[in-house]
Amino acid sequence: MTRSPSWTTRARHVRLVVTDVDGVLTDGRMILSDHGDELKSFHTRDGVAVALARQAKLRTAMITGETSPIAKTRGDKLGVDVVVLGARRKGEALEALCAQFDLPCTAAAYIGDDLLDIPALQRAGLAVAVADAADEVKAVAQLVTRAAGGHGVFREVIERILRAQRRWNDVLSTYVRDHGGTA
Repeated sequence: MTRSPSWTTRARHVRLVVTDVDGVLTDGRMILSDHGDELKSFHTRDGVAVALARQAKLRTAMITGETSPIAKTRGDKLGVDVVVLGARRKGEALEALCAQFDLPCTAAAYIGDDLLDIPALQRAGLAVAVADAADEVKAVAQLVTRAAGGHGVFREVIERILRAQRRWNDVLSTYVRDHGGTA
């Protein structure tokens, strides 16, 4: 019987971290105003995670099946490398991102929560499901987060990848120094 590599072994090869939006960066709820405006809530720690990823020279991307401009606005504000809207075939979208960055899919981590994410999770080198993901998604993942969607999942995943790569302490020290602290 062939044993698949552990999530930590897989994480050591990650150079691109891709995440779904609704249910991962948000708690999955969509709030509509009386005027039809859509509102979503994002966790601020995920923003810090993008900065930590950039410090570690990891690429970041967001893929969503939605066409709402909220994800693009959030991604642009954080400095995410690429935001893909309206992706109904997320596995193919992940492959295209890997090609864009000249990386094999084994160098990509993908974070998802629901059935539409399964094709991307199947192609990624490291498949990550959020704590409250659908059971079918958890079955595909090598890593299930402690955090539920919308509660700092991206931050947890970036930290866990950097710890697996034995780079967390250096990245953290640099980040703290860059923001006026002592490491």
